[in-house]
Amino acid sequence: MAAEADKVWDVAIVGSGFAGALIAHELGKGRKNVIILEAGAGIPPNFNAYIRRFYSAAAKVPESPYTPEIFGPDGLSDPNIVNAGRPTVLSVGPKGGFGDWTDPKQAYLIQKGPRPFASTYDRIAGGTSHWLGTCLRFVPNDFKMKSQYGQFADWPIEYKDLNSWYGEAEAELGVSGDVDEQTYLGVEFSPGYKYPMRKIPNSTTDQYVDKSLNTDPLAEDETQFLGMRTPPTTIPVRGVPAARNSEPYRNRRACAGNTNCIPICPIQAKYDPTITLNDARNTGFVKFAERTVASEVVVGQNGLISEIKFIRYKTDTGQRSESGSVKARVYVIAANAIETPRLLLMSKNGGRTARGVANTSDMVGRNLMDHPYYVAWGMSPEQIYPYRGPLITSGIGDLCDGPFRRERAAFRVDIGNEGWNFVVGGDPNVTTLDFVNGLNRSGLNPRSNSPLGNEALFGKQLADRLNEKFTRQFRCGFLIEQTPDPDNRVTLADFNDGLGLPRPQISYNLSDYTRRGFITAHRMKDLLFRKMRLTEFTRIDPDDPSRFEEEIDGKPVSLNYIGAGHVMGTCRMGDDPKQSVVDKFQRSHDHKNLYLVGSSTFPTGATANPTLTIAALSLRTAKHILDNDFRR
Repeated sequence: MAAEADKVWDVAIVGSGFAGALIAHELGKGRKNVIILEAGAGIPPNFNAYIRRFYSAAAKVPESPYTPEIFGPDGLSDPNIVNAGRPTVLSVGPKGGFGDWTDPKQAYLIQKGPRPFASTYDRIAGGTSHWLGTCLRFVPNDFKMKSQYGQFADWPIEYKDLNSWYGEAEAELGVSGDVDEQTYLGVEFSPGYKYPMRKIPNSTTDQYVDKSLNTDPLAEDETQFLGMRTPPTTIPVRGVPAARNSEPYRNRRACAGNTNCIPICPIQAKYDPTITLNDARNTGFVKFAERTVASEVVVGQNGLISEIKFIRYKTDTGQRSESGSVKARVYVIAANAIETPRLLLMSKNGGRTARGVANTSDMVGRNLMDHPYYVAWGMSPEQIYPYRGPLITSGIGDLCDGPFRRERAAFRVDIGNEGWNFVVGGDPNVTTLDFVNGLNRSGLNPRSNSPLGNEALFGKQLADRLNEKFTRQFRCGFLIEQTPDPDNRVTLADFNDGLGLPRPQISYNLSDYTRRGFITAHRMKDLLFRKMRLTEFTRIDPDDPSRFEEEIDGKPVSLNYIGAGHVMGTCRMGDDPKQSVVDKFQRSHDHKNLYLVGSSTFPTGATANPTLTIAALSLRTAKHILDNDFRR
């Protein structure tokens, strides 16, 4: 790149996840010269490099197939020396122990609390390759929370503005789904529309949940607590659209039912952004610069961005190899909802932009959101056969909108197909070791009448016991809507990474509105478990930093959450430049040749996984750039 220091590109993009990859591809097809700066490692020559890392990883967590290394010689890698660090789920542990969420030598994010921000992300080509694949559309009222319910803010666009773009995104990602099943709560499709592929079939677990909830009508007094317009007497279990092939599509094979979509699909039946990145590069107009960290966005004349400075490195730790800058006509920051505000806030321009670039509103970094994920698990009285098929094939979405949103957060319900996998620290391995070694980490091998205590089994007796236990495991999760709170924010820490750049500092809490959503989710869990006749095994570690207490129906209840991986907010879109960072096309209010894209621009988070909406907005923004920034 040094030889091209004076080259002016049509577009420079920072970040190669969903938003960056999709925009680069559209611009490349439009014959625009594009350069992508990617902070992490590039696309491996073949997918097996990721698979080998996953198989050999000491901890099978979402980040394990991807660089940089999670572990160093003395435990977790020290983020102070990693050149392009990232958070890991292993660094949201209790204070004073392994993975202490407040320890800057273990946790990349400098967490100021009062509660931990529990979601993670990757810094590699393709960014969020470890995603699940869920591709839900937002429901129409998700875009109008202020006007409909007096809460939060309205988006500057409506569902109808994204309807066709949702279809374009579903075609690009390759989504399997059923239109009739997804037409609910006001969701509409273009006339004659069909998903690119038929839906992934419901699992046997899905079918058992549906039978339990809907064989007999629910009584109105059983569902009154939900606060719907009318207490529902049925609660549909609907298939979840997913960017996962139900049949061969675009040279990708059909899903084989592996239950490790997170962190990696071993046969690439699931879409990930490296697919679009390769398509973008194949246009001949897109260049990719890996291990190249954007360090400052430079403002030139008339408030236009004139260049982006970068630092390049060769290895995950060690000295930098090169510094430089790229110049372009248009700039796109697609670095996710934590790294995008971090870059903008680092860009002081010698004091000319003291609050950072694109930040005259003082809104950059504010309104950080996730879907705090409440998880519960139990044992069914009959075999429901988990560990078959993708991680999630169905869920409950009909409860995510209604008049209750004036008072409390909405939620969606995930139905897990992977048994107790992550909730007990790695089943089926944990339960197996319990019965082999006479332990009880899973809770399924309590002390027996034997003087030896917990049972230690082998041979046929062991196999029979495991078959009996594993086939009855059930897990569900609740994605809770989060308040866009300006005090939940990303700022710059006093701690630096291996390149000497300030690390992200996070302030995070749950509002009363969001906590009331947890309370209703807990009641919904009780209803679901009662109808399914489950024996509950949910447990919360007393040292869990996400734990909090609520009184529910006159009883004290401990609740907690994990991260959903849905990092949103921090660069809100809106019509008012004083209250938002970008306009409805994700263009900066302050700098007309700067776009900030991805879920950082979401004014609200709703309950649907954000990826499909990221993709739809990105395709819409790419067309806007082609139509408006390159007019002759």
